Amino acid sequence: MIAHWDDVESGRAEAGHVGGLWADLGSAAGSKTVGVNRIRVDPGKWSTPFHRQTAEEEVFYVLGGTGVCLLDGAAFEVRPGDCIVHRPPDLHALRAGGDGLDVLAFGTRVRTEAAHLPRVGVSWLAGSWVEAGKGAHPWAREAAAGEPELPELGSRPETVVNVDDVDGGDSEGGSWKPLARNAGADLTGLNWGRLNPGREGAPPHVHSADEELFVVLVGEGTLELWPTPQRVRAGVEYEEVPLRAGAVISRPASSGIAHGFRAGPDGMTFLAYGTRKANDVCYYPRSNKIYFRGLGLIARLEDLDYDDGEPR
Repeated sequence: MIAHWDDVESGRAEAGHVGGLWADLGSAAGSKTVGVNRIRVDPGKWSTPFHRQTAEEEVFYVLGGTGVCLLDGAAFEVRPGDCIVHRPPDLHALRAGGDGLDVLAFGTRVRTEAAHLPRVGVSWLAGSWVEAGKGAHPWAREAAAGEPELPELGSRPETVVNVDDVDGGDSEGGSWKPLARNAGADLTGLNWGRLNPGREGAPPHVHSADEELFVVLVGEGTLELWPTPQRVRAGVEYEEVPLRAGAVISRPASSGIAHGFRAGPDGMTFLAYGTRKANDVCYYPRSNKIYFRGLGLIARLEDLDYDDGEPR
């Protein structure tokens, strides 16, 4: 449920012009259907081969350093605080500048069915078949193809926003900036939040379908875990967990445990990533509200025991 990026083992991913340290923060925190990797790209190197996803939407947040994003046939500079959205058709890769590039790469985990026949080295794919697991590794083939040519740097596309340029929903409690939505994300969201000292974020809640990941960037705070009524009857108790910068928190869907955040004495800044499923239902245990998000309806329902009204 919680990991810290200093404690997650990093591994080198390197082939020719591609090189850097990768840490799978999402898996370390126990995420299920979404993930986040921290990629620290070596100076002058590329984050990955130039590629596109066919089903997954990827959202990058630049923590530090400088570099260039190659997007289809265009290229532009990236800097700390940038949120970069890559929708499935987009060809993309990042190249670090002279001081390296430190990014968080968020994405969904979409399983593609491709039945593997190991004895004959093929996989079924969309009514046909493809050779499977033969020849050099894809990254080795990328290295053999050489470094991609960068076109002249141009203006940044609409799929990139910087946190400083996004209007925030400022309040006494802090500020909230929907980064990925402003950069055109369709399937997921990445929000930047700052909580003022001692203030709460969104009311404690639990999602039925959406999974969320949080990364604390600055400050300290507390994660509040509120069991829903059924979990209370099963003996689950309210819990508080301390947080500090670098903490990664996963909240899978349908856990029966609501979550909320409270900032420490110096405030807390964090990223909130999650899916945006139309059939999601959100429950708020403190107020017993249910939010049918796809319907735009908030209501209260009577909580009952499982055997209530059944003949004895």
